[in-house]
Amino acid sequence: MTANIAARAAIVREVGAPWTIENVEISAPRADEVLIKMVGTGICHTDTACRTGFPVPMPIVLGHEGSGIVEAIGSGVTKVKVGDHVVLSFDSCGECLNCNKDQPAYCYTFYPRNLAGVRASDGSAQITQDGKPINGLFFCQSSFATYALARELNTVVMDKSLPLDILGPLGCGIQTGAGAAVNALGILPGESLAIFGGGAVGLSALLGARAVDAGAVIVVEPQAGRRALALELGATHVIDPKETPDTLAKIKELVGGVNYALDTTGIPAVMAAAVEALLPKGVLGLLGVPPPEATVPANMMSMLIRGITVRYIVEGDADPQEFIPRMAGWYKAGKFPFDKLIGKFPFDQINEAAHAAEKGGVIKPVLIF
Repeated sequence: MTANIAARAAIVREVGAPWTIENVEISAPRADEVLIKMVGTGICHTDTACRTGFPVPMPIVLGHEGSGIVEAIGSGVTKVKVGDHVVLSFDSCGECLNCNKDQPAYCYTFYPRNLAGVRASDGSAQITQDGKPINGLFFCQSSFATYALARELNTVVMDKSLPLDILGPLGCGIQTGAGAAVNALGILPGESLAIFGGGAVGLSALLGARAVDAGAVIVVEPQAGRRALALELGATHVIDPKETPDTLAKIKELVGGVNYALDTTGIPAVMAAAVEALLPKGVLGLLGVPPPEATVPANMMSMLIRGITVRYIVEGDADPQEFIPRMAGWYKAGKFPFDKLIGKFPFDQINEAAHAAEKGGVIKPVLIF
């Protein structure tokens, strides 16, 4: 395939502007690239953040939780074939020290590969409109379009018996939460976890913890509907921080303290409570995006006495080629009902879908093509 492909894409033209669906052209795949006809794509908080101000070049086609069917492959592609059902995840170089340690989320060139809007190899665009380049390759896919171009490296082949239209969020949001619990924290059967924030990432962490038979799992979340869903998904306790004067004291009352905690809020005061909720040798994983000026509000002596670890976690410490199929296997076995987080919207209702997520009406919106 050498000709460009006509497609429809949701474009953000300036900071804060709504998505507009427009006609574009997607370039044919190069040697290591894969062309995918999109079936579904999740909307992640990162997409909304980039639309409203996180620095990415504009105009841009966002979207980074895509799923679809392979339509064409480049000459050097060997592990993906036409007709495969695939999920798209983040890009990495595959060659640096961290990539060679099976830690591609910490690739030395992660940000230029996933947020620059152009090919990392030569700065070229994969999306054009009337011959003019449109920034794309967001997380090496830009899946808010009827077709996406990815690299073989970030294209994960899936079992065709799975519901392809909802698999996309396994490539980022669900992977981030579940991977944080399972990969980064390494939670074991019977160990306890407190999750601060019951959105898509927090509830995915709950699903991951349950899939590996964790013990007590507490979800701290102000929205009643999300607390109810957390209980349905296997949380042993939920706490409403608006109605609980002292969340830390409540956690200690319920379980005495936890082995692990995850903060998905990015709020320093929440992190402070999470650190103090940890039992000796406990680990706090940070997933939320903090205010730019924020610092970690932890008492160092308190941490020293208990041997506490605090660390940020990117993409759930996951290698997508390994972890996405593992989550899919849990789903098939009935141990990972991530479909209960998902609400479906037609592609042309992308603005309505994003608004529903912002207002809490849906946990994980998925656009259907």
